[in-house]
Amino acid sequence: MQEQIIHKRITIVLQLILIAELILALWSKQWFTAVITTGIITITLAPLFLGKFFDVYIPPIFSLMAIAFIFASLFLGEIRDYYTRFWWWDMALHTTSGFLLGIIGFLMVHVLNETEEIGMHMKPGFVAFFAFLFAVGFGLIWEIFEFAMDSFFGMNMQKPMLGDPSGLTDTMWDLIVDSIGALTIAILGYIYIKKSRKRSFLERWVSSFIHSNPRLFKHRSKH
Repeated sequence: MQEQIIHKRITIVLQLILIAELILALWSKQWFTAVITTGIITITLAPLFLGKFFDVYIPPIFSLMAIAFIFASLFLGEIRDYYTRFWWWDMALHTTSGFLLGIIGFLMVHVLNETEEIGMHMKPGFVAFFAFLFAVGFGLIWEIFEFAMDSFFGMNMQKPMLGDPSGLTDTMWDLIVDSIGALTIAILGYIYIKKSRKRSFLERWVSSFIHSNPRLFKHRSKH
């Protein structure tokens, strides 16, 4: 309970920082920054809206991870220019996105696997493989989005590296670290389903989601 309170407070602090940035941008008439910050604030509220719309309880740790990632990538990365100031920032975030998307993909197929009404029973290897492909697929879509924004709107989302103005090296490294993060979660997910004795952070997070949403996990009776 205390841990959940801490997660909620950190989430609120991050959102307050974004609101302060929005007020400052409006005060100094930095309209582009204001629009971007408004969009970021809206995205940080997505877990709340998704939980209400789909009637799913999202544990505070999940909301905090999502909001922290958005804060680090869009606010610190784009607005505060951390991508340029710190060479490792982009790679660290793409690795993290592989983790987060892998968890989302794992939970999606795990819910389907454990829902009585659907009647599916997928092997642990397939569940892990789906989580891996889900994360890598979204990473690929994001790279296409970055390329499109740079090509059509003259932005600098691909962050070309020295000696490679085309941005290809940045794109390939992003996909590589995305895959590493996704593969890590896929392996941990496989171990989780196999009921390993060793408790990992993934097992704790998945258990938190399952216990918070018992109606989604009506186990089929064994025959």
